[in-house]
Amino acid sequence: MAFLRRVELGDWTVKLYGIAPRGRPVRAPVAEAALAAAQRVLPTPAVSPDRYGVGFVIAHDAPRLCYALICWWAEENEVHQRILSAPADHPEQLSPHPSDAIGCVWELSVTDFERRAWLEHVLANPNGPNIEGYLAREYRDDV
Repeated sequence: MAFLRRVELGDWTVKLYGIAPRGRPVRAPVAEAALAAAQRVLPTPAVSPDRYGVGFVIAHDAPRLCYALICWWAEENEVHQRILSAPADHPEQLSPHPSDAIGCVWELSVTDFERRAWLEHVLANPNGPNIEGYLAREYRDDV
């Protein structure tokens, strides 16, 4: 698992994470397909009374399938998510994942980190929401 980079997608800012088995890096086509999918599914406008224009994307390069988890913050304390999947050899075919899954344990470790960062920098910050502080936090653990 690795933090890959911060990405601007129109008016959205997302943190891109990659997960791949056995310590190998996420293949670039999987990461790029996840970002392209995020551009398609993130709501517009990015910033509104109930949205902040920030979130995170997880590109999971698994052996049989590749996944994109597209997550964004809304309604102050809610993380919204879309999960897409595609055959491992065709990441450009990402489409809605056909199950009720909310993520595997590795993906949920990223979600847990992001939840904690949101609490610290936005919800529990005594000086008010610090979106830039939230975006500066990057999960860099080996899961």
